[in-house]
Amino acid sequence: QVQLVESGGGLVQPGGSLRLSCAASGSRISFYDMGWYRQAPGKQRELVTAITSGGSTNYADSVKGRFTISRDNAKNTIYLQMNSLKPEDTGVYYCNAVFKLFVSRAEYEYWGQGTQVTVSS
Repeated sequence: QVQLVESGGGLVQPGGSLRLSCAASGSRISFYDMGWYRQAPGKQRELVTAITSGGSTNYADSVKGRFTISRDNAKNTIYLQMNSLKPEDTGVYYCNAVFKLFVSRAEYEYWGQGTQVTVSS
């Protein structure tokens, strides 16, 4: 079991920046795949970006070149640096962790409570 707590959300103007943090407790994240999802009102939750336990990253096309995910295993924390924010980036951002067992192929998935990001002038 791992607990995830997001922070850093808020209200910013278009073109502004925010850095989100996701602090994990209860378990070390070294062997977890980590990611950020977001959900806007009336829309499905979507994957924004992810970083594997090996350090590989991927990004949704809508945020490529603007967002950067990183992990600090020593601090048991992942970050999402968001630059050049657009109104369509508005939503609740959720931290996600997935632990996969090789032998059983089981997956354990955990979610934070989310942090609100609002991009508006």
